[in-house]
Amino acid sequence: MDYQIRSYVIRPGRITKLQRGSLDRLSNRYCLTFGEELLDLDALFPDCERVVVEIGFGMGMATSEIAAANPGTGYLGIEVFRAGVGKLLSEIERRELTNVRIIAHDAVEVCRQMIPDGSLDGVHIFFPDPWPKKRHHKRRLVQPPFTSLISRKLKRGGYLYTVTDWDDYAEQILTVYSGCAELKNEYEGFAPSLRWRPQTKFERKGLAADHTIHEIYFTKV
Repeated sequence: MDYQIRSYVIRPGRITKLQRGSLDRLSNRYCLTFGEELLDLDALFPDCERVVVEIGFGMGMATSEIAAANPGTGYLGIEVFRAGVGKLLSEIERRELTNVRIIAHDAVEVCRQMIPDGSLDGVHIFFPDPWPKKRHHKRRLVQPPFTSLISRKLKRGGYLYTVTDWDDYAEQILTVYSGCAELKNEYEGFAPSLRWRPQTKFERKGLAADHTIHEIYFTKV
């Protein structure tokens, strides 16, 4: 499998006046333009000792809560949906966060082109698109080539933390991560719920539908 897989699918969505206004006012300050040059993460987050990437942050509420609780960590959020970017920008302003930056582009391309190898302390992938129909499983983000790419970007000891409420996708993720020689499962099978991760909108919807929340937590060895 090559890197033609994308981390998203564009769907029509409504953007509010607040979100649009945040995009207009705050994008130049907190959003980075996609490019093929590696980021200087120390310069991007000069007051932070650690850097974490979040792939597909949705509306950004969990991102902003985690960032507010951990001011010594820089969070680089990757999301293509304008409404979600606008919402997170409004939360950055409301919470006066200085440790969050955003790239509105495909996550696979961002990681491949802009993130230096061995530079990240963590990667969050919370509730990636499950592509539930079997014929669409090939479009799922978590595949062996993507996992190898992410593992290269992690520091030794850095973590890859993924959460899904789709049983078969959870098993696939566990199998794919276990097959990467550079990654080690920190638990026997699925991880327990980590208390520092806020509940997301997708998680609440999954619980309302009686789905099981599966957490997968691996570190780079």
